[in-house]
Amino acid sequence: MKLNGRTSSAIPRDRALDSTLSLLSEGYAFIPNRCRRYGSDLFAARLMLSPVVCMSGREAASRFYDHHRFTRRHALPPTTFALIQDHGSVMVLDGDAHRHRKEMFLSLVGAEALQRFSDLFAEHWRQAVLRWATKDSVVLLDETHRVITAAVCEWAGLPLAPEEISARAVEFAAMVAGTGAVGPRNWRGHLLRARTERWARRTIEEIRSGRREVPLGAARTVATHRDADGRLLDVKTAGVELINVLRPTVANARYVVFAAIALHEHPHWVEALRNGDESSRQRFALEVRRVFPFIPFIGGRVREPFEWRGHAFRVGDWALMDLYGTNHDPDRWQAPERFDPDRFCTDAIDAFDLISHGGGSAADGHRCPGEGITQTLLIAAADLLVRSMRYEVPPQDLRIDLAYIPARPRSGCVLCNIRPA
Repeated sequence: MKLNGRTSSAIPRDRALDSTLSLLSEGYAFIPNRCRRYGSDLFAARLMLSPVVCMSGREAASRFYDHHRFTRRHALPPTTFALIQDHGSVMVLDGDAHRHRKEMFLSLVGAEALQRFSDLFAEHWRQAVLRWATKDSVVLLDETHRVITAAVCEWAGLPLAPEEISARAVEFAAMVAGTGAVGPRNWRGHLLRARTERWARRTIEEIRSGRREVPLGAARTVATHRDADGRLLDVKTAGVELINVLRPTVANARYVVFAAIALHEHPHWVEALRNGDESSRQRFALEVRRVFPFIPFIGGRVREPFEWRGHAFRVGDWALMDLYGTNHDPDRWQAPERFDPDRFCTDAIDAFDLISHGGGSAADGHRCPGEGITQTLLIAAADLLVRSMRYEVPPQDLRIDLAYIPARPRSGCVLCNIRPA
């Protein structure tokens, strides 16, 4: 461990007897605040009365995302885990079982499939713009949930009737909103997830029985997937994995809203994107993912003992990897709080630098296989915001509270005077 330029065999320990209330009040800033306070990129604490080691920075990511060292099983509170992944999902698998299941997800996000998703998203967005133009104003976060829900379900082979889109969008949005909460927001997420799971299980059963014909896509792939033992997934697990394709994609509505805020706060990028090429949109999307808060941290349990920075990690030890703080690490990023997509013109990144979707390899590690969907969607959204519509951003509270997980602008980003372009 580096501490004031020297090496110590004991890592810093948070002063509080238990830091759970501090985590709830500081949110995304909890780990970065203490790393700065202690001059260290790892420290010990107690959360929910359990000992935990918090890690931040590129080097920490290279350790944490070594799939031999950590498992995701029993690494998050059950009320959070059941909303974002649930039991039996790819996230809790390790070794060959994890790689085999991950191959299923990666098969869905090839270049052709991503282009089709981008085209569907753009089609549904343009249809929405026509509706928005008839209203005085819209809340972009709510509307984007609906647009992405319609697009990703059609992309998956499950096109929704107009009256279904809002209901499914509300369910997916509630799951996302409940992940970082305790109390009513979390309870609502679970209540609506139960409704989504019934729909997903029914869909899997209909596909398998032949009662529902679906084109090649995510729904059919999940329904017919066989694990390494040659068996079909049980209906509950298949339903969970179908949701794990759809829900995280809808969660990207937050990124779309963050992109709109970035354009509002840095208006020169409107013209830069309008007149730029694909590389400018790529850089813009990367910087939105780096700067804005999405997932604050991820949990892991030690699978194999190892030592790092003088600290002995034992089997079963709990660790939290700081995603937000690593993306804002001043040792890695110059002026990390500044929104500057052009940093990616010269600043090459590798698998442990920008870790909004995890570190390492998606093929054999726990990096999110949906990262390509997020990047594709952000590129499309940026293009649509500057080319397909004109709008105004009225006075409102666009502040992003880092204590609120998952983060969002307080107003949800209200747009008015919308017209197609």
